[in-house]
Amino acid sequence: MQKPILIWIVKSIAIVILLQTLFFKFSGAAESVYIFSKLGIEPFGRIGSGIVELIASVLIMIPSKSLLGAILGAGTMLGAILSHLLILGIEIKNDGGTLFILAIITFLCCLILIYNQKHKFLDLLRIKQI
Repeated sequence: MQKPILIWIVKSIAIVILLQTLFFKFSGAAESVYIFSKLGIEPFGRIGSGIVELIASVLIMIPSKSLLGAILGAGTMLGAILSHLLILGIEIKNDGGTLFILAIITFLCCLILIYNQKHKFLDLLRIKQI
């Protein structure tokens, strides 16, 4: 498999997982409300994380901004993984650990994207002068 095809697949997986959770977060689905209530950040944490995940998804789609989106996505997923490990538990409302697994998959996809574009990382830190 060629590298561009692999990267396209990894991007697609991250985007699909990030976007599919938005319906549950923005509609106030019982499971989302439960999770963010248990974390003590309902509703602002639920809606805020949904907005961050939407922004990360859009940025991952834009080739020149993909690295920034991957960094944002990885950070968000790291927060989700730590929330599962430290507060929520692996399994939420008998989901068999699905949300935890999806967070790990998305985190790994974002890490692959970051690694693939590591040469652009310093460009993010540079301040452009007018």
